[in-house]
Amino acid sequence: MIQLNEFKNKTVLLTGASAGIGAAAAHAFGSRGAHVIVHYNRRREAAEQVVAGISAAGGSGETVQADLATLAGVRGLVDWLHARPVNILVNNAGSLVRRARVLEFTPELMEQVMMLNFTSAFFVAQAVLPGMLERKHGAIVNVSSVAARMGGGIGALGYSAAKAAMSAMTKNMAREFGPAGIRVNTVSPGTIDTDFHRNFSTEQMLTNVKAATPMGRLGTSDEVADAIVYLCSEGARFIQGQALEVNGGFLMV
Repeated sequence: MIQLNEFKNKTVLLTGASAGIGAAAAHAFGSRGAHVIVHYNRRREAAEQVVAGISAAGGSGETVQADLATLAGVRGLVDWLHARPVNILVNNAGSLVRRARVLEFTPELMEQVMMLNFTSAFFVAQAVLPGMLERKHGAIVNVSSVAARMGGGIGALGYSAAKAAMSAMTKNMAREFGPAGIRVNTVSPGTIDTDFHRNFSTEQMLTNVKAATPMGRLGTSDEVADAIVYLCSEGARFIQGQALEVNGGFLMV
């Protein structure tokens, strides 16, 4: 069971936290005593509303802007983090960017998709790991996707490949940093009822997913957030290098 103030005096950085899964996780950590850094790119007002909600519930938070689809944006966030100890990192920022079939992919699109969904997560983790090593404690959750194991839909090759890389990075980091008291795990959502799928999926696609899911529905942001929070809690203290599938049975291990 996760205690009410389990994350008191802990700082949590959530990338891509102005809406959807990231915002739900930010509220969940904040309601359990954490100081939450809410990262956003374009949705400043939405990010500020997330922090306001955390504060109203008795927690604390702040926002930080960075375009993690660009190297300059990644470097800016990394520089900003140097003065801030981070106890828990949730690499959640990501997007399909746009659907493109294999023969339509350009080098520029592939670079953008990989930077946003994988490369930026590596460098943000690299920025916070020294502090975790010094404290001999920390937790990282990388948000992957069911697409990492089943390849994703047509037009999602770059996104699927980036999410598979996130899963591989999780296992590698878990091996390297486990002995130092740092836990690294992955949450792998299925199709979640967020703006992501409203932007990139048709109603027919979502209907087909529901029909193929034993639980007969899409997931919610709160359900994924609960899994993220659990992996960062003491209840998951012996869970390392694992992918927690949150997909209603759509794809089973």
